[in-house]
Amino acid sequence: MQQTDSIFYKVPKGLNKKIVTDISEQKNEPGWMTDFRLKALAIFESKPMPSWGPNIAGLDPNDIYYYVKPIESQQQSWEDVPNDIKNTFIKLGIPQAEQKYLAGVGAQYESEVVYKSLRKKWAKKGVIFADMSTALHDYPELFKKYFATVIPPRDNKFAALNSAVWSGGSFVYVPKGVQMDMPLQAYFRINAKQMGQFERTLIVAEPESFVHYVEGCSAPVYRQHALHSAVVELVALQNARIRYTTIQNWSNNVYNLVTKRAIAKKNARVEWIDGNFGSKVTMKYPCIVLQEEGAQGQVISIAVAGKKQHQDAGAKMIHLAPNTTSNIISKSISKDGGIASYRGLLKIVKGATNAKATVQCEALLLDDKSRSDTYPTIDIKEKTAHIGHEATVSNINDEQLFYLMARGFSDAQSRALIVNGFIDAFVKELPMEYAVEINRLIAHEMEGSIG
Repeated sequence: MQQTDSIFYKVPKGLNKKIVTDISEQKNEPGWMTDFRLKALAIFESKPMPSWGPNIAGLDPNDIYYYVKPIESQQQSWEDVPNDIKNTFIKLGIPQAEQKYLAGVGAQYESEVVYKSLRKKWAKKGVIFADMSTALHDYPELFKKYFATVIPPRDNKFAALNSAVWSGGSFVYVPKGVQMDMPLQAYFRINAKQMGQFERTLIVAEPESFVHYVEGCSAPVYRQHALHSAVVELVALQNARIRYTTIQNWSNNVYNLVTKRAIAKKNARVEWIDGNFGSKVTMKYPCIVLQEEGAQGQVISIAVAGKKQHQDAGAKMIHLAPNTTSNIISKSISKDGGIASYRGLLKIVKGATNAKATVQCEALLLDDKSRSDTYPTIDIKEKTAHIGHEATVSNINDEQLFYLMARGFSDAQSRALIVNGFIDAFVKELPMEYAVEINRLIAHEMEGSIG
């Protein structure tokens, strides 16, 4: 059934019970996980494709390879990673970032993590930073306690798909009281044609702990479509804090359809910092469930939609307890006929007294061919709630352009400066090295060199 070459093991194209079982066997999984996958496949097959968002009619689930992996086993030493895989990540700056800024780094190529490293300082304190398959085998009780508890397979069609064919991703566990002052990073790369990538990430922060996890994603341009359908589950226990930063720069043939959700317990804080560049279609709405009193949530997102791209992004905040606080800042930029949509949910249930929530949506249109839409849902059942909502759409001002160009900047440079000012609320939340990279991406977008 499988196809191989010097680097990869590949299951046949398409999706059925045999493919799912083959993936589980290749990963040497326990029987309960195989059963979980098969039940999730049945859910995926029973649910219709979503029709309420962007057009995804061009996505054919049967025209995708659901599992492609390097034959070589995962490496702990960078020097031992196969050269052609290593060269891809060298171009993306992974080894340099590990040396300078990070507590740990993981690199995923196609379906599997090929490299994972955690500094000894944190390992000695009990921090676990592993790929999901390793965590399943090495920490079975901890894994099973939290896996699929935040996002079950029945949540939506693509959560079910991920549950059936998941591979790779990160498992992070931070013990009680451990405050990590350096971020962990994972990088996901789709390199094969007609490839599906279905990583699954689970982060558990015990009481009084803190972790910052940074995720980057990319793919080269092919004519055939590719699919990225991840699931991310965060669990922040009492007084814990989790910050999850994503910078995705997919090529314009990728359907990026992901489900990301966090649970925040008493006085816990969860922050999503979410950057979306590239892709053909993105559907992503990070969610924070403020489950216990005093929990706090924040989502700061930026989406850039270029030619033939639809960025449908936003956030969800669900207040289930008293004295909870949330803040959503969503910014979008549309150019060359691109479509950017904000789709959000703010829900405050009865009994969540003195909840406070603000939503701020800002859209910037760079030409008269592009489009911005806002689809906010606000469901308030508690009279004591304090709510603020603001949405604005604007264009680049001719006076601003004239002012900058009169001082020697080109038209493209002037536009990039204005855009950088527009997304400042997002960029200032990033570590310095990532802020620099975002500014470079924006500059490239303004020059038109990224599709």
